[in-house]
Amino acid sequence: MLQNAIISLLILLSTGTFGLVIGQTDAAIKPVYMAGDVVSLGDKKIVVNDAKAGAVQLTLTDKSAYKKVSAENANLTAATPGTLAEIGVGDRLTVSALPSADGKTFTARTVYYMTKADIDAKNKKEADAWRTRGITGKVISVNAATNQVVVETRTLTGSTNVTMTPKEGAKFLRYAQDSIRFDEAKASSMTEVKAGDMLRALGDKSSDGTSFAAEQVVTGAFQTIAGTVKTIDIEKREVVITDLQTKKDVTVVISDTSVVKKFPAEQAEMMARMQMGASMGGARPVGGGAAPQTPPAGVRQGSGQGGDRPGMGGARPSGAAGGGGVDDMLDRFPSITAADLKTGDMIAISSTKNGSTARIKAIKLLAGVEPFLRLAQAGGNNGRGRGGVEGGFSIPGLDGIGFP
Repeated sequence: MLQNAIISLLILLSTGTFGLVIGQTDAAIKPVYMAGDVVSLGDKKIVVNDAKAGAVQLTLTDKSAYKKVSAENANLTAATPGTLAEIGVGDRLTVSALPSADGKTFTARTVYYMTKADIDAKNKKEADAWRTRGITGKVISVNAATNQVVVETRTLTGSTNVTMTPKEGAKFLRYAQDSIRFDEAKASSMTEVKAGDMLRALGDKSSDGTSFAAEQVVTGAFQTIAGTVKTIDIEKREVVITDLQTKKDVTVVISDTSVVKKFPAEQAEMMARMQMGASMGGARPVGGGAAPQTPPAGVRQGSGQGGDRPGMGGARPSGAAGGGGVDDMLDRFPSITAADLKTGDMIAISSTKNGSTARIKAIKLLAGVEPFLRLAQAGGNNGRGRGGVEGGFSIPGLDGIGFP
């Protein structure tokens, strides 16, 4: 047996195969790249929450190099020398690492880091810009000949159509399918903008408010559904509902970036009554119902055209008020979890259109919406002789996608 082992070893050495398995030099090993937020730091190790691989532990050595990346300029080639002492939990890393022969452990070669404080400062700066110089709304029409988009913008006191024209060199982004992360949005163009899309743009508004020159445009295709809660899996954070329109089961996934709120009963009843009054000949509502002359208690009037720009360093905006619009109202509602729901509740959800009608990821999930759905069902009965929501439903704050 020993003789056979020696013969095998000699064969490996003579062919060079042994040197590729163990005893590899750094130059012979191809580095791999990890990217994510710092989960923990320890003695000679760092754990990163990689988007694809999950939590990955990286070994640090005396040869590991550290480079600081500016939040204002995320180009790695512009990184400056840094130190391990500057890195903390929550910082964003991109790491060049050398894998072991079995691929189970990794040694950090170069650690590029962007501090959480710098990311937060950049997000706040951008959020302020998008709040003061932005519009958000639903695409009504796209005119390829004139290179213009008509956008319906809504506030608590009604809606206005704004004609958007991109500036020369304007940047377009579009949300990836089944993703609500801004940092996963893909480069896009004017040709991808479609009627029915939700749109957010940064630029300059005309003095009369009817036109807008955009320098950045973010779009996405979204849908809204409503249904009755059938089952709840708290551990998986999944809720199965029976869609009120299709009568089919839909699994709703609640992620870390989902906005999960409950409409206060009194405000829901009041706003539903406003919508009902409008449907009988009154003013046009927010989101398709009545336009209240006096906002609900605790909601400030304002332009509502801004809102926070989604942060480049995270999945959701910071949540600062956008001048007191519908999203500001929604921010004030109590947050809930899947554990707060119960079988038989009526909920409404907004999500990206991912081609699936059986499983969706919630951008916004609103409970306490029974008054609005009763109104929609009443309209369905009057117009179509059925008790569903065939004619559609309007819930303030639901279809105004805040682009988390």
